[in-house]
Amino acid sequence: MEKTTRTIMTLSYHKISTSDINILMPIEEACHSHPWSEKTFNSCIGGRYFGDYLQVDNQLVGFYIGEHVAGEATLMDICVVPELQGKGYGKALLDHFFNQAKQLNNTAIWLEVRAKNISAQMMYINNGFIETGRRTGYYPSANGFGYEDAIVMKKSF
Repeated sequence: MEKTTRTIMTLSYHKISTSDINILMPIEEACHSHPWSEKTFNSCIGGRYFGDYLQVDNQLVGFYIGEHVAGEATLMDICVVPELQGKGYGKALLDHFFNQAKQLNNTAIWLEVRAKNISAQMMYINNGFIETGRRTGYYPSANGFGYEDAIVMKKSF
């Protein structure tokens, strides 16, 4: 009989506050060709915004920022440390975001994703989002020349 060993990881979520920006900015900068500035990040904490960061066995893995207005939430930003992507942490963050959005009595979630970010689009589709539109030339191109479309997606509860 073959013996298998399972490792149990401890996932912990923490509400984002302004004092966390300094530890989250390196992830933001590593994940986006045009990252938020510290000022923008700071403006998306508190009030109508909500967000958490994820630690796995006390290691910072990623975070999300959401906004809720009039019964609808928007996923403003979601990032996972690049070296840890593809391990299910993005889905874990997305699930936590869904739960928080539901607790805030939102009935729909919106997001925009770069047209070329196929892996993110697939994660969203696999989690119940549908494409509802396209914003032409919404994002500055990752290579610095021109612009890239945004795919608008929605999930209803």
